[in-house]
Formats: sequence, C-alpha cells, structure tokens
Amino acid sequence: MSVLMVNDWVDFSEMKSLLEITDGNLASHSNALEKAAYIEVKKEFVGKKPKTSYRVTQSGREAFTEHLNMLEKLIGR
Repeated sequence: MSVLMVNDWVDFSEMKSLLEITDGNLASHSNALEKAAYIEVKKEFVGKKPKTSYRVTQSGREAFTEHLNMLEKLIGR
C-alpha cells in the first residue's frame, strides 16, 4: 500500500521488484486488496504482452492513513 500511496499506477513487475516477493505472493495480496476495494487493478496488453497495473482507491487511501495513525498512537504510548 505504501508504494501505491506515493505513485499513480505501478505495474506488476515494478511492484514485485520493489517488494522483493514472488509472483504468487503479489497476486494473492493484490487479490485481497482488490476484494476490499483498497486498490484498482488494470489489465491490458502492451503490444502482445499482458500488463497488470495497480493503483490505490480513495477508500484504500483512507484505510491506509487510518492504519498509520493507529500505529503512531501505539508507538507513542
């Protein structure tokens, strides 16, 4: 989520590289975030190659900000 909070769209390969995770792990997490309506997934073809990209939704942005605020409260105590 933090990657998506500071970028507009991030493609699968870039996200996988930044997070240093497997294809399956990224797919699993992105599916869960999409089901929660925290991210939007765009699938398209660039030439003949499939390309999957992600971006955070407004509800995802709000939920992540709330999560960070709660973490700050825990750390502050």
